[in-house]
Amino acid sequence: MIKAVFLDFYNTLVHFSPMREDVQARACSSFGIQTTPDGLARGYALADAYMDSENAGDLPLARRSQEEQRRFFAEYERLILQGAGVDVDLPTAGRIWDNVLRVPHGLALYDDVLPALDLLRLREMTLGVLSNINRDMETLSQELGLAPYLDFTVTSGEVGRGKPHPPIFLAALERAGVVEPREVLHVGDSYASDVLGARGVGIHPLLLDRDGTQTHVTDCPRISSLMEVVEHLG
Repeated sequence: MIKAVFLDFYNTLVHFSPMREDVQARACSSFGIQTTPDGLARGYALADAYMDSENAGDLPLARRSQEEQRRFFAEYERLILQGAGVDVDLPTAGRIWDNVLRVPHGLALYDDVLPALDLLRLREMTLGVLSNINRDMETLSQELGLAPYLDFTVTSGEVGRGKPHPPIFLAALERAGVVEPREVLHVGDSYASDVLGARGVGIHPLLLDRDGTQTHVTDCPRISSLMEVVEHLG
């Protein structure tokens, strides 16, 4: 019986506002590069998989030097465009990413987040957020209106290692109280970080695939909306 639901943050609860595909299209247009929303969704899926792979290693992004991070995001941008069917060299990709950073943006909740959390609260679920982020999640939760729904948050910045490594999941289990891993469902958009990380400590994973770009995943339940979490619980 599931007693607690753990949730990823970026691309699960929140998105960039404006949407990152819109920011990307705007940044590319000044280079004469035309993109499509579907193409950019595929590109971000490819680039996010690269980010997850790099963060799973011994030197996650948050611990790299400014120059190392700049090289990373040049490759991240190159992969976005590659997935969108556009080939650029690494220096050009770096300049496009600089354009992306110049576009003003913030964070906003997906429309399904609060309705889903309301329903999970009605089921008396313990709710927590796990994020590979090095920011003050308590403040972010307050600003976004998530705090009243959450029992705890835990970040990679706090525990020193992010998903998919066990420490962040084990810290979440400790903060959740008297629950066993088999009594927890973890929901996130990354197969490498969320699915494999949760499964590695005995937590049930649920893959959130909002854009339908992960249809190749067949060894884990997959949903397209947070409202389906409630249905999944039965």
